[in-house]
Amino acid sequence: MDKIGILNKEDIVDLSKIKGSIWFDGEIVDWQNANVHLLTHTLHYGLGVFEGVRAYNTPKGSSIFRLDDHTDRLFKSAETVNMQIPFSQIQLNEAQKKVIKLNNLTEAYIRPMCFYGSEGMGLRADNLQVHCMVAAWEWPSYMEPEAREKGIKVKLSSYTRQVRNPVSSAKVNGNYVHSIVALNEALAEGFDEALMLDAEGNVAEGSGENIFIVKDKVLITPDLEASLDGITRRTILDLARELNIKYEIKKLKSKDVLAADEAFFSGTAAEIVPINSLDNKQIGEGKRGPLTEKLQSTYFDQVRGVREANLNWHTLVE
Repeated sequence: MDKIGILNKEDIVDLSKIKGSIWFDGEIVDWQNANVHLLTHTLHYGLGVFEGVRAYNTPKGSSIFRLDDHTDRLFKSAETVNMQIPFSQIQLNEAQKKVIKLNNLTEAYIRPMCFYGSEGMGLRADNLQVHCMVAAWEWPSYMEPEAREKGIKVKLSSYTRQVRNPVSSAKVNGNYVHSIVALNEALAEGFDEALMLDAEGNVAEGSGENIFIVKDKVLITPDLEASLDGITRRTILDLARELNIKYEIKKLKSKDVLAADEAFFSGTAAEIVPINSLDNKQIGEGKRGPLTEKLQSTYFDQVRGVREANLNWHTLVE
């Protein structure tokens, strides 16, 4: 089986063995002692909200990319599920900067999460306390560096996304069950990733990424009726405007992906990764196309602080 796209198992970090510090409910705790009770409500029912954020090494030092946008989305997800976060956005921003400094990281993946505790059980529990944590660790891209050029093999998933459901479109813990089973289905059949349709048969997103295609030099991405409002997706659309790349937001079918000249996934963890085939049917030239390469290069220059534009997207860890 071709493993170009997938990181080898030896490259995967056992998070339980990391030595360091985690921010937990306003306090700094030792990584090994950052524990919760087995009856934690979110562990049983999946009602929590989280973000995936990246810090990059830039010429000015370690910088968190689009921190305010990520934290704002965290609070909007919480609002969607009627969760009252007991900390301010400023406090959670400072917590994310703090864990990078305390763990001596220059590049990092950051995971803020808010969840319900063990004060009650059952769907009707109304005395639950909201807890918040922030961890950061070194974590490379989901994909091997080679995949950035050669692309990945994608399977059209048998699992679908709900349409026009605010909860399904929020970054809620339990929503990612669909992502995990879709990805595992794809991996089991020798693919690198999954592409999910929505309940109406339109292209939605990957297991953890938004999708773009290129047709006749026009960049196209689906609307957000069945997918997450990705921060990387926003960044790509912003960069497309700056680069005078024509783009459209419209509904797509799987046949449109197959007929595309180029296709790629985008996400904070995955960054920008080309799609070379769908269900073993080649897309375009079967590798990264010129527009994908241009956006990919510009994106990496942006997140690594090489570009002078959009300096407000960077939060230095000082």
